[in-house]
Amino acid sequence: MQFTKVHGLGNDFIILDGRTQTRDYAALAKKLCHRQTGIGADGLLIIENSDKADIRMRIVNEDGSEAEMCGNGIRCFAKYVFREGIVPRTEFGVETLAGIMRPKLVLKNGEVTGVTVDMGEPILECEDIPVSGTGRCVDREMTIQGQTLRYTTVLVGVPHTLIYVDDPTDKKWMNMGWDIEHASVFPKRSNVNFAKVVDDHTLVMRTFERGCGPTLACGTGACSAAVASYLNGRTGRSVDVNIELGTLHIDWAEDNHVYMTGPAEIVFTGEIHT
Repeated sequence: MQFTKVHGLGNDFIILDGRTQTRDYAALAKKLCHRQTGIGADGLLIIENSDKADIRMRIVNEDGSEAEMCGNGIRCFAKYVFREGIVPRTEFGVETLAGIMRPKLVLKNGEVTGVTVDMGEPILECEDIPVSGTGRCVDREMTIQGQTLRYTTVLVGVPHTLIYVDDPTDKKWMNMGWDIEHASVFPKRSNVNFAKVVDDHTLVMRTFERGCGPTLACGTGACSAAVASYLNGRTGRSVDVNIELGTLHIDWAEDNHVYMTGPAEIVFTGEIHT
């Protein structure tokens, strides 16, 4: 089986072409994503044909669960399908479980140097995210491991919960991630972002990703953190989100769409027997 390893600021994936053959991707993800006995990745990105857009992307997390969307993943996916001539345009539609996303490739001397993705409109109402309660889930309170936390939850492709902390790099927050992800207020679980506001246009963020655990980067998380920070009155609508290996630029534009810009890297290709 042919594969390609990619990453977006350290959030890494294995791309598989599923246009002509389907597989048990849940079992395959658990096998291939294992860091010691497989290729190693946060999840699989699967290329499929679409009757709604130019191409379809499926995302299967390392634990076998399927995600609706992945911001870092779609940038890598878009660069790959363009480079391979599968979709030979610099702007196109990608069908996902979260709807049709529209990446736009940034080229320099014919090479893709970055990708801007229209992530669509954020979902803010509790019943639509979903999260327990009514109205918008902004600055609410929960108790985890005996500690009171204030949280804001929005959906940009997938549900994300933002918690402001003094030091997002402190490993104690990752140790709380699983309990927050599985808190009873989140009927479909939630990704968890720990963030610090530097100024009105800059955040520092670390992510505990639903179905993966701690990740080096999360594109939908950066988008959600930017939206949540504006809702909390802590930033403007244009934000740089600093993560472990770099920065994602997020704009919550006046058309109510969220635009994410960042890099995508193709690491290597290979063949594995399964």
